[in-house]
Amino acid sequence: MEIVNSQAENYAEKYTSAEDKLLHEIAEITKDNHPKHHMLSGHLQGKLLETLSCMLRPKRILEIGTFTGYSTLCLAKGLANDGMIHTIELREKDAQLAKNYFDRSAYSEKITLHIGNAMSIISAIEEEWDLVFIDADKVSYIDYFNLVLPRVKKNGFIFADNVFFHGQVFDSTQNGKSVKAIRAFNEYINNRRDVEKMMLTIRDGMYLIRKL
Repeated sequence: MEIVNSQAENYAEKYTSAEDKLLHEIAEITKDNHPKHHMLSGHLQGKLLETLSCMLRPKRILEIGTFTGYSTLCLAKGLANDGMIHTIELREKDAQLAKNYFDRSAYSEKITLHIGNAMSIISAIEEEWDLVFIDADKVSYIDYFNLVLPRVKKNGFIFADNVFFHGQVFDSTQNGKSVKAIRAFNEYINNRRDVEKMMLTIRDGMYLIRKL
């Protein structure tokens, strides 16, 4: 399903600042070689993450789902001078590919890469978060949210990606476990009164959630 009009998306990309060389390389190599290249944030969403991070100037970012590192580097661009981003990837191969890019970036000293089960790793990191980006297995979104929320600072943000899940949330005939989990997550967030929220119609949908 075409969620966002491709003509509008191409037009928006034309009038958006270009990717830097390293991000462009990550995007091209991922598209050409990775069987799940559709998981890449990409130019327009990546620039949104960068812009929001630059607006917030977070000291501590948590990213759940590194993939090949594109979104990590976008978020890292907005870090405060003493800032740090912790990013978690389950797949060893993807994590090592991302680490190669991190080591070549200007943010190598600001990125801590964790490999393994996110639920266990999150519990072991003793930080307060200014910004959390959830972009991992969809069936665990509610669990991730509840695990991180107590350690998100007041007025801190949680961003959740893929909340349209390829447009399947709009189609009542689609009932796979991931789309059911995303529908449940969206309803769960919408019904909470301890957060402000806005759902963006960019790419595959992104939920912006602010802790009150």
